[in-house]
Amino acid sequence: MTRPRPSSSPFGPLRLVVNPRAGRGSAGRTLPALRAALDARGVLHEVVETDGPRGAGPAARAALEDGVRFVAAVGGDGTVHEVVNGLLTAEGEPRAPGLVFGVASGGSGCDFARTFGLDRKPEVVARHLASEATMEIDLGVVTFTDLGGRPAQRLFANIAQVGWGADVVRRADRLPRWLGRVRYLVAAYAAIGGLDRQETEVSVAHTSTTVPVVDLVVANCQFFGGGMKVAPRALPDDGKFNVQVFTGERSQVFTMTQKIYRGEHLPHPNVVEWQSPTVEIAPPRPLAVEADGELLGRTPATFRLVERALRLKI
Repeated sequence: MTRPRPSSSPFGPLRLVVNPRAGRGSAGRTLPALRAALDARGVLHEVVETDGPRGAGPAARAALEDGVRFVAAVGGDGTVHEVVNGLLTAEGEPRAPGLVFGVASGGSGCDFARTFGLDRKPEVVARHLASEATMEIDLGVVTFTDLGGRPAQRLFANIAQVGWGADVVRRADRLPRWLGRVRYLVAAYAAIGGLDRQETEVSVAHTSTTVPVVDLVVANCQFFGGGMKVAPRALPDDGKFNVQVFTGERSQVFTMTQKIYRGEHLPHPNVVEWQSPTVEIAPPRPLAVEADGELLGRTPATFRLVERALRLKI
């Protein structure tokens, strides 16, 4: 850990939890520019670099134990996912009062940051981190069966999926990261052939339907998959998920990629869309579950929204 710089911010000292490998190392490479911009704006800050894929959560909890109440994730959606789960309990309760959460993509392509216009250059992000502006955002809680076969629960800030999208994450994790976005395109194509398209009941707060499920998207924010605007009607502070069920052929999501990037795939006859604070799915055969780009486990799965759970620095 580096020593804090001699200055202050509206929320006390800022601790940056950094995944230096995010974005094929771009987060680590842009960190000096971010720190210089924070210095220029008089923001007292310190840096903790994670040393493994699960290091950001413990680092966030350690910050709270040290009395820090202003914590920012620097990196991709996986870093955001881990830090959020470190700062709050599995039920969505802050582990300390007065908590403020910031995010800096660091060139990693963080989809969560895109919804709030925070996927910007370090100088712009530093200006946001130095200001007093915040907003309270919703979070999601997903209950599922983990990879070891045990019941589990996780928070997610951005988007969760069941089916094709979760299998894409599983396959992409097995490919070398130097491929960049190409590894997701390869994984997306490969997942078409392995998809188990099942007639499955999907239940939301006000109704349910039984349809052939290709992909279930439970969106708190708008973007996923490296900039795809999959949920243009998702608002992170309205108390509801934007829920989409893709019900067409197995190749549907892959062939709609260009429209999804632009947010122009809705309405569509093969996409069922709702706004709901809860979602349940329990297919006859288990399907993969992911959240914020992290493979979690498999169905049955339930999703529950926690209103205004996190104070986000904007």
